[in-house]
Amino acid sequence: MKLVRHPKPEEMVLVDVLRALSDPIRIGLVRVLADGCERGWAELQAPVSKSTLSYHLTTLRDAGITRTRQEGTRCFVELRRDDLDSRFPGLLDAVLGAVDSGEVGVHVGLRSDVDSGSDRS
Repeated sequence: MKLVRHPKPEEMVLVDVLRALSDPIRIGLVRVLADGCERGWAELQAPVSKSTLSYHLTTLRDAGITRTRQEGTRCFVELRRDDLDSRFPGLLDAVLGAVDSGEVGVHVGLRSDVDSGSDRS
């Protein structure tokens, strides 16, 4: 199993975060994850191939925007909202506010036919 590295909040670089947020698919993923729930990768639905979705999720993780957890052969992802808010106050709210008022990322969502396997009770 590959060891995944997540940057500490003080290691997050604004340019890297902004670069990761510069793609409509990645903004859509952040929008979906903004509900605070951990999601299985198989739950995420986007108009791209699985390998491209994996690339986008890796880009978000490498910038420090998300945290990925592997459980067996399944991967789960969650938004690092507290870390982002402490490092770049207001940035995530500004991005999500702009998304709410526009069409960016609306084609990314959750699959209704997949059981995530994570307990959210």
